[in-house]
Amino acid sequence: MSDFYDALEVREPAERERDLLAALPKQIAHAQTAAPAFTKILDGVKAGDVGSREALARLPVTRKTDLLALQKERRASDPFGGFAAIARGNRMPRIFASPGTLYEPEGDGRDYWRTARALHAAGFRPGELAHNCFSYHMTPAGSIMESGLRAMGCTVFAGGIGQTEQQVEAMVDLKPEGYVGTPSFLKIILEKAQELKLPVPSVTKALVSGEAFPPSLRDWIDAHGVHGTQCYATADIGLIAYETSAREGLVLDEGVLVEIVRPGTGEPVPDGEVGEIVVTTFNPDYPLVRFGTGDLSAVLAGTCPTGRTNKRIKGWLGRADQTTKVRGMFVHPGQIAAVTRRFAEVQRARLVVEGDMGDDRMTLRLECSATPEGLSERVADAIREVTKLRGTVELVAPGTLPNDGKVIEDARSYK
Repeated sequence: MSDFYDALEVREPAERERDLLAALPKQIAHAQTAAPAFTKILDGVKAGDVGSREALARLPVTRKTDLLALQKERRASDPFGGFAAIARGNRMPRIFASPGTLYEPEGDGRDYWRTARALHAAGFRPGELAHNCFSYHMTPAGSIMESGLRAMGCTVFAGGIGQTEQQVEAMVDLKPEGYVGTPSFLKIILEKAQELKLPVPSVTKALVSGEAFPPSLRDWIDAHGVHGTQCYATADIGLIAYETSAREGLVLDEGVLVEIVRPGTGEPVPDGEVGEIVVTTFNPDYPLVRFGTGDLSAVLAGTCPTGRTNKRIKGWLGRADQTTKVRGMFVHPGQIAAVTRRFAEVQRARLVVEGDMGDDRMTLRLECSATPEGLSERVADAIREVTKLRGTVELVAPGTLPNDGKVIEDARSYK
């Protein structure tokens, strides 16, 4: 198994699905019992009945905005808003903060954020030194990577962010085998090393995250002797997916159940269609059920050429929150979903907002399986009822709308 972190990565897909779905009712029951927020969110849900993806899809999606709102509401008594299943002094060695301010607990388990799998795929091995340039200040990024590295048996240099010349000097002196951090900061370090005429040939691999990693930047880093791969992780969930040496999409982590849903809803989309990433974690300390990340992606067909058998996603494709203001009123994807749910003929929808500033025009473009007489007029009435705004309706053939996850496209001119 030297090419893989463990045997879980090469399970038969059917076996993996059975294992995930067998664990799902237990995690839901645990969330209902141990996390007061989910006691309320999942009120009336019989955990034992949630043993399939179809049953899971009927549960509400809890988005980051919901976490933040409940934390603020309950901050005087519980800074975690009822979502944490552990308490300070009881298996909670650290607390972190994300912008907002959103507080997140860290449990004390080995490789708590599950990043060792991604680090192994990036080429890190026991006994190596990793130069960690994720922030250690308030946010969990530095700890997310350090916990995985230490679980693997690596030594970590806590470089953090900034102080570029000192970062280069440390690499020259300590000779780390790899780098973890954002790809843009790695580029800055390598440029500074060139400027100072201090080569850092020991650094041959990198696991990057926290921002986009376009092919142009990947190729630049490759050309400077560092093979970079990326992973997708959040401060709420930990690792969600990771790139392999094949660089063909990101393989889903073994410790999460991932759905791709239509933005503004909790409805799963067909494989290949862009939608919002929704994750159910099996972490007992922070048992998030159907957590909406707000990030867009899509499932890739087939499996990874490296032999890993889990599903792959395309990586980060943008943000799902497309709320926009039209004529002084906010319009959000959930409203568009509320309109289209009224009409069985509608398969996909895209609201296009056009015009110059102060002259907004809304057009709801619909892919339909059938176009009965009067459909456009009835949809237009529903738009006005739901959004309190007038909009026109355009019926288009199936497959016409772009597969980019956008439910609302702001095409206005701001000149």
